[in-house]
Amino acid sequence: MLTGKQKRHLRSLAHHLQPIFQVGKGGTNEHLIRHIEEAIETRELMKISVLNNCDDDPKEIGAQLAAGSGAELVQVIGKTIVLYKESKDHKTINLP
Repeated sequence: MLTGKQKRHLRSLAHHLQPIFQVGKGGTNEHLIRHIEEAIETRELMKISVLNNCDDDPKEIGAQLAAGSGAELVQVIGKTIVLYKESKDHKTINLP
C-alpha cells in the first residue's frame, strides 16, 4: 500500500509519460492484463488511457487492472490511469 507522499511522488514522475495501453469498447480482458504485467515489470510506472467508446467507469477499470496485474493504482484522473509496481530486476524508482 502506497502512502500519500509516495503517490504524490509517483504522480509527478508519471506526468510526462505517454499512455502505453488503451482500453476500448471491449473493456479489460486477460490478454490486456497479461501485457500490462509484462510491461510494468520493466517500466515500474505506466499510464493507460480509456477511450471514449468504452462504457465502463475508468475508476473500476483501474481497480480491475491493478488487481489483475498485482500493481498499485496511483491515480485515475479523467480517462487516464496510472499504475505502479516495483520491479524485481529493473528497479529505477526510489520511493520516499
